[in-house]
Amino acid sequence: MKQYNVGIIGATGMVGQRFCTLLADHPWFNVKVLAASSRSAGKAYKDAVGSKWAMSVNIPESIKDMTVMDAEADIEKIAAAVDFVFCTVNMKKDEIKTLEEKYAKAECPVVSNNSAHRATPDVPMVVPEINPEHIEVIAAQRKRLGTKKGFIAVKSNCSLQSYVPALHPLMAEFGVKEAVVTTYQAISGAGKTFETMPEIIDNVIPYIGGEEEKSEQEPLKIWGHIEDGKIIPASSPVITAQCLRVPVSDGHTAAVFVRFDKKPTKEQILKAWAEYKGVPQELNLPSAPKQFIHYFEEDNRPQSKLDRMLENGMAVSVGRLRDDALFDYRFIGLSHNTLRGAAGGGVLLAELLAAKGYFD
Repeated sequence: MKQYNVGIIGATGMVGQRFCTLLADHPWFNVKVLAASSRSAGKAYKDAVGSKWAMSVNIPESIKDMTVMDAEADIEKIAAAVDFVFCTVNMKKDEIKTLEEKYAKAECPVVSNNSAHRATPDVPMVVPEINPEHIEVIAAQRKRLGTKKGFIAVKSNCSLQSYVPALHPLMAEFGVKEAVVTTYQAISGAGKTFETMPEIIDNVIPYIGGEEEKSEQEPLKIWGHIEDGKIIPASSPVITAQCLRVPVSDGHTAAVFVRFDKKPTKEQILKAWAEYKGVPQELNLPSAPKQFIHYFEEDNRPQSKLDRMLENGMAVSVGRLRDDALFDYRFIGLSHNTLRGAAGGGVLLAELLAAKGYFD
């Protein structure tokens, strides 16, 4: 596979830091640019991050002395230095939209971790194992933007990764009709640690702004289809969600209740999960888990502390599948929110795009 030079826009934030650690030894992607706000610009990366470094490993040697560029003022310079950028900035939604389009129009593809463009009809929102064909809408997006190479592709919200991957393999054969989902979300999803979010200790906060709407709507775009250069969201299943912030460092858990058009047996569900493979597994992409969905037989699994790092944090864990009195079945899902759910999902999407020639 050829090598690509990449930039990380928003490199000082928590997800940006995670990108830095994931890309330090990546076989295809070489980090050439780190960019952040004008406050950090001009400083060495280690000084710009300072005490905000939240990862369990040290800042990678290859980037710690790199001079941070200005994410807004240096767009042309950055676009000239890299093949594409990862974008994970902390700005207002409309500002992010504008920023990402500026990079795309500078002929620099953007793999975005932000929510700003998730609803844009010609921007693919991709979980690589589920809807890789949505990247084909990029041709229509380039036409709209007037670009040859530049485009924006986004990954979905981190909360979805704990239940959408478990529902997906069951849809074609059994038809998922309705799902009730309650997510128990880690504090790193808010860019926090226990030091910076003391109010979460011994506490559960029953509200995360915007999260419930995303959890209900985004899966429908993922399950949608391309028509006339736009992604048309699916009309079903109906999903209703509640999202809670819980005192866990990493890992989003979901309690899921599901009703089918044609109720499968428990054995059929377990077989579908065990056998499910997507394009990342077929292409053997560097960040892809060998087994996308892992099922635990034990009653007390999956647990965030024990299971979030399964397959480098890129696998989805499921457990406690059982009959339900109101719905057909209920189960528990778990995914690592800053790996599968954020930076790792972004890297996997970039690998898919690279393998399909979108950065060339």
